[in-house]
Amino acid sequence: MRYNLTITFAEAATGVTTRIRVPRWERCPDCDGTGAKSRDGITTCPSCHGSGQMRMQQGFFSISRTCSRCSGEGKIITDPCKTCGGRTRVERERTLSVKIPAGVETGNTIRLSGEGELGSYGGPPGDLYVYLTVEEHPLFTREGQDIICEVPVSFAQAALGTELDVPTLNGSVKLKIPAGSQPGQVFRLRGRGFPHLRGSGSGDQVCRIVVEV
Repeated sequence: MRYNLTITFAEAATGVTTRIRVPRWERCPDCDGTGAKSRDGITTCPSCHGSGQMRMQQGFFSISRTCSRCSGEGKIITDPCKTCGGRTRVERERTLSVKIPAGVETGNTIRLSGEGELGSYGGPPGDLYVYLTVEEHPLFTREGQDIICEVPVSFAQAALGTELDVPTLNGSVKLKIPAGSQPGQVFRLRGRGFPHLRGSGSGDQVCRIVVEV
């Protein structure tokens, strides 16, 4: 079972625990998945005699096919459950907690075991796969584990040097622009990027100088 979840750029960088509401089919609580109002409401299929299969003889060959009357169940519900209408399942909405680790990106998935749809013929529920989409940020872009941002400076600031407050995902930091800085020159803020999802440490924030004329 699949669920699509959108998170912010900052949540992808720092990690977040969020709650989602997922509709899924569950075993009917009133009939316990039998589909019948009572045990007397279930009878053996008279066509296949409970086997769920119909055999046809064609010359020397015997061909089996699913019984069309009971759809392979081998039984017929004569008095269906009022809650599920004989379908054995009801649709319910569940609220689940999802822990998203720091460093994820669009396309990553998180598996929640046993939180998927109910299995066929009363089997256990499958797994729920949460597919992540990370929203774009108005200031930052991502390249691998690095965060890229453009820092506008005036011609005078680039020529004479200056110190600026540069935004990061964890607040502003001071960035020293040395005299004679050129357009496109980059400065790294170590460890200010995305954490490595399956490792230690983090990427950097790369600040690219844009000289405003």
